[in-house]
Amino acid sequence: MSGVAAEQNLRVSLPSQELADAVELPAGVEVVLWDLTGEPPAPHLDLVVPPYMGKPDALAALAAVSVGLVQSQSIGYDGVAKALPAGCRFANAAGVHETSTAELAVGMMIASQRGLGDFARNQSTGTWDNGLRPSLADRRVLLVGYGGVGKAIEARLLPFETEVTRLASRARDDATGRIYGIESLQEQLPLHDIVVVSVPLGEQTRHLVNGEFLAAMPDGALLVNVARGPVADTDALLRETSTGRLRAALDVTDPEPLPQDHPLWTVPGVLITPHVGGASTAMLPRMARLIRKQIGLLQAGEEPVNVVLGGGDGR
Repeated sequence: MSGVAAEQNLRVSLPSQELADAVELPAGVEVVLWDLTGEPPAPHLDLVVPPYMGKPDALAALAAVSVGLVQSQSIGYDGVAKALPAGCRFANAAGVHETSTAELAVGMMIASQRGLGDFARNQSTGTWDNGLRPSLADRRVLLVGYGGVGKAIEARLLPFETEVTRLASRARDDATGRIYGIESLQEQLPLHDIVVVSVPLGEQTRHLVNGEFLAAMPDGALLVNVARGPVADTDALLRETSTGRLRAALDVTDPEPLPQDHPLWTVPGVLITPHVGGASTAMLPRMARLIRKQIGLLQAGEEPVNVVLGGGDGR
């Protein structure tokens, strides 16, 4: 029976020729290019890959076709459930972006701790400022969110001789020790020099980083947000950083893009990158491998991986 399933022909929609060229397609797969704008290329598509970083509203275009699986190029899927037509299965890109996002998070920590932004600005004026800066070594780091990104960040932090505490939605133990639950957040925040947020955006995490959260962080602490912009209350963050009491390294903001005249841009001690956690050369080959894996599973009549909406979720 599996031999019959393996012979299934599939029609796959990809958003760009670059991605189509990167995917090693097996026999029996027809590729069409569609970025969810304009008329659908066929009445049925077995696999649809939307453009990277597209708005969830674009998924409304799928109502005009029958779709077997929607394969996102992002890990997060906030807002997708409301836009996804009934009957569609939706998979996220878990396994694609964790490495790059963790790499950026650690890079931002090093840049913020060691003052690399200040040194870059000083270079334009020839200013020699070699004062003492905080290290990353020996810092106590709290990971708020312990999914794939949080675990990847931890793996990269430990060789820097940091002391890492893990905190997730529920308390549990693993082979390396305790993972605290969200109920321990206010208790843990004052104990750490650096707090890294990598939780998914949802009703429970929107404005998780609020005035109370920030007030619990010790003076001089660094907040790193590689989650989603609305996880943090921008007004509260601006209040705490503009006084110099806290510092921040933000790959995501609310609103996004951050307006050119927004005061957060010019706050000393705030480092901002434009939501580029996953935007590295590691993305294309990893995304291509995931798509190739999904095609193989669909051809074999097996369940795809990373399905987060549709199927057994009641939709």
